[in-house]
Amino acid sequence: MLNATRNAKMARSTHAYVRGSTIKFYEWLERSDRVALPEGPPVWICGDCHVGNLGPLASANGRLEIQIRDVDQTVIGNPAHDLVRLGLSLAMAARGSDLPGVTTARMVECMIEGYESGFADQGRVDVAMPPRVEEAMRLAAGRSWRHLADERIEGISAVIPLGKRFWPLLKEERAAIELLCAGDGLRHLATTLRGRDGDAPIKVLDAAYWRKGCSSLGRLRFAVLVQVGKGKHVRHCLMDIKEAVTASAPRYADAKMPRDNAERVVEGARHLSPHLGERMLAARLLDKGVFVRELMPQDLKLDVDHLEQDEAQDVARYLATIVGLAHARQMGTLDGQQWLADLQNNRSKSLDAPSWLWSSIVDLIGLHESAYLEHCRRYAFAA
Repeated sequence: MLNATRNAKMARSTHAYVRGSTIKFYEWLERSDRVALPEGPPVWICGDCHVGNLGPLASANGRLEIQIRDVDQTVIGNPAHDLVRLGLSLAMAARGSDLPGVTTARMVECMIEGYESGFADQGRVDVAMPPRVEEAMRLAAGRSWRHLADERIEGISAVIPLGKRFWPLLKEERAAIELLCAGDGLRHLATTLRGRDGDAPIKVLDAAYWRKGCSSLGRLRFAVLVQVGKGKHVRHCLMDIKEAVTASAPRYADAKMPRDNAERVVEGARHLSPHLGERMLAARLLDKGVFVRELMPQDLKLDVDHLEQDEAQDVARYLATIVGLAHARQMGTLDGQQWLADLQNNRSKSLDAPSWLWSSIVDLIGLHESAYLEHCRRYAFAA
């Protein structure tokens, strides 16, 4: 059932296939005949920097920003990998939107322009926010716990509805979750948000196995409904517990990272996406490393499955700026200047972007287009 669900999602479009077939990108990186990429400074990278992994994120004190929202594959690695992965995702969105190839080329130019501006802004996003992103931010800002509850657990009752998305727990799973939630770490996580008493008691109201996303296929994934406080001061929150596995993204060989995968994910989030990292906890559950985060109503995924020609370049520029900021805040002045100088090299007269980036994107488009068609053939045959 889980495989069938994943295959159906990936068959919807080439853009959806790119999001669900990260392993194809890593296989391409390992090929000896691929385009040679520059070696950037060692920083925490997303590792799976497609468009769907960026969007509005709320901090613990309620501040809202566009940041990287999924860091399962984060490692200390080559920032060029995030650039290529983002470029591929944007190019596939353009192709799925029936935009001409010229627009795709301009999007890559705008992407590099935006990425480089992230190093000059010193933590500020001075690039204009495209209307589509503004709309997502307005929607996120107006959301409340009721919106999250309606979407995730179909109402604000103290029960997670079992069915297609949520499955009943085994006894040992329930006991392990209860034990985890009884610890100081999760209680601190549940009480860190503004308006909550740091000493408030917490209580597990309900929990279920969560069938969610391609990356969780066959792994631990639980939704836990938690009550914070008591009496008139009761608040509810929804915790997402997800198994952390070894990253497929290539890391620098001499990089010093936590050996525990859950700690790696949380540490990477703190560097790449502070709003997300401060709301995460690494833990052990059923002898496996897991990371826990509270789901916030304001956390949304950007919808760019269909791009209009007049907005495509602005979206590419803005999202690349966000990635640039995430990388730049980890680099010293000299490393940042050297990396920008490397990005200025290898540019042709006909394209204001590094030739290795454009060639990589073109190579990957061909690879993913053929793999997508083969996936659809197998899916149709199985159906």
